[in-house]
Amino acid sequence: MSAPLVRPTEGRRIGGVCAALARRFGTSATTMRVIFIVSCLLPGPQFLVYLAMWALIPGEKSPRAAW
Repeated sequence: MSAPLVRPTEGRRIGGVCAALARRFGTSATTMRVIFIVSCLLPGPQFLVYLAMWALIPGEKSPRAAW
């Protein structure tokens, strides 16, 4: 079963979108970042899609510290 699509609290660079997609599809975050950068060289709305995903993908809930 695949992981849910959430932006992780650790291992993120800017918004955590590439890290979330990498976790979801079972690849490394670096690979996903390279794919995104290369896709930005092509015409299209990649940056706008990234911003929309940043806004729409929920953040991972951090575990509460036990007091």
